[in-house]
Amino acid sequence: MVVLLEEIVQSVELWLNLIRKQPQTYVDPNLDPVLLVPGIAGSILKAVDDENGHEERIWVRILEADYKFRDKLWSRFDPSTGKSISLDQKSRIVVPEDRHGLYAIDVLDPDLIVGRECVYYFHDMIVEMIKWGFQEGKTLFGFGYDFRQSNRLQETMDQFARKLESVYDASGGKKINVISHSMGGLLVKCFMTIHSEIFEKYVKSWIAIASPFQGAPGYVTSTFLNGMSFVDGWEQNFFISKWSMHQLLIECPSLYELMSCPNFHWENNPLLEIWREKEDGDGNSHIILESYPPEESIEVFKSALSSNIVTYDGEIMSLPYNLEILKWANETRKILCRAKVPSQVKFYNIYGTNQGTPHSVCYGSEERPVKENQELRFFEPKYVCVDGDGTVPTESAKADELDAVARVGVPAEHRGILSDHHVFRILKHWLKAGEPDPFYNPINDYVILPTAFEMESRKEKGLQVASLKEEWEIVPRDEDNHENRKPILNSISVSNAGDDQISRAEAFATVTLHPQREGKQHVELNAISVSVDA
Repeated sequence: MVVLLEEIVQSVELWLNLIRKQPQTYVDPNLDPVLLVPGIAGSILKAVDDENGHEERIWVRILEADYKFRDKLWSRFDPSTGKSISLDQKSRIVVPEDRHGLYAIDVLDPDLIVGRECVYYFHDMIVEMIKWGFQEGKTLFGFGYDFRQSNRLQETMDQFARKLESVYDASGGKKINVISHSMGGLLVKCFMTIHSEIFEKYVKSWIAIASPFQGAPGYVTSTFLNGMSFVDGWEQNFFISKWSMHQLLIECPSLYELMSCPNFHWENNPLLEIWREKEDGDGNSHIILESYPPEESIEVFKSALSSNIVTYDGEIMSLPYNLEILKWANETRKILCRAKVPSQVKFYNIYGTNQGTPHSVCYGSEERPVKENQELRFFEPKYVCVDGDGTVPTESAKADELDAVARVGVPAEHRGILSDHHVFRILKHWLKAGEPDPFYNPINDYVILPTAFEMESRKEKGLQVASLKEEWEIVPRDEDNHENRKPILNSISVSNAGDDQISRAEAFATVTLHPQREGKQHVELNAISVSVDA
């Protein structure tokens, strides 16, 4: 029944794709190519049977999702190679290359019809960039990868090098604008450090969006102890369970590389907090709150996961907190700390703000304290939040430790930032897509259009008089209707007397702010300066 249902869904989705497939109406041949790089869990993965060549999508899928996930994606880390090896020895994991790599990072479950927005990844950005004149396979490409692996795995680095070369060739020898999201920023940073000459040869600019440059401590702590959900809401009931995801990520170097950077000085140190019941020397019980900074939290992880097991193909396997992976991840951090942007490459950083973001994590309460660390997996975590995008703290995302042309904060959620129109406007400006707007300010997201400028200076009877008149049209982001509001008038005056009480200078100015009309706001400045110097 499930197989038939899946075939019906796929048939309907294929039909929908055919009827909504529209030829691209506008292509700008002058655009430089763009390569999109996703973050953790942001690439479609398929399992290919080595015996018969049969392939099936195992990430992301809704039907039979949890079973296929455990059967095909669960893995064990091999410290000799730094790679997580699938428990299923009969198949291998591949990332589809359809649509020049864009298929794998567009809609993560293309068969999903109802509620498919929950599995959108770069979809909205791809649609928007095609409107600007980008063309798939000519100026728009994607790089999907096996996100279970380390961000510096040599196999992934080799694949990324080949991708850069192929994009460079396909676009006629134009240098590439790389746009990364989330953990994809760590992958790009690793590549830039390890293969700086290749990076400089092919890359024109790198734009990092919502990257956890110094880690995502709250997110990682709760993931180690409780797992994580890729989607929210009712879709969770049809998707991967937190427990199944938990067992996968414990053996994934990529998650360990998202831990808090040990050398970073946080404004407020992220903590793992646990309410405990303790007895004093007299046998009296007291409830206390224990606090563990990042490095000390590792001992708690070891204890909490010491008895963690899974059953695969009838065999019981132990999956404790993996110290071999931690050692590998610490080496990755050392590589990331050495990163420098090549002189011929421009680096930009967009980070999310205005979202409560887990930073410290607390387990238990005064009413229900934690008795043993192994119980932590069954407690609901409570978060102490800081500003960020809901996953990555702003403090971490801003601290790229690189020479940046610009860093811009955007009020947006971690995955939703890829659909944010403010971000689209910034990218269009940086990529020089469409008509250039030299007056656009990406940091504040407004445009100032100078419409009039007059300045006069003259000397009369010992008085030096200067007058200035300027007018601007501001095109703000806010689209609310302000037409019924009255003009706002402000006056400013400044005076200064010299030491001899003879030399004096005075200045007066009026600023008139008119209400918005047709998306523009008119601002007038009238100023006059008078100075006396006998």
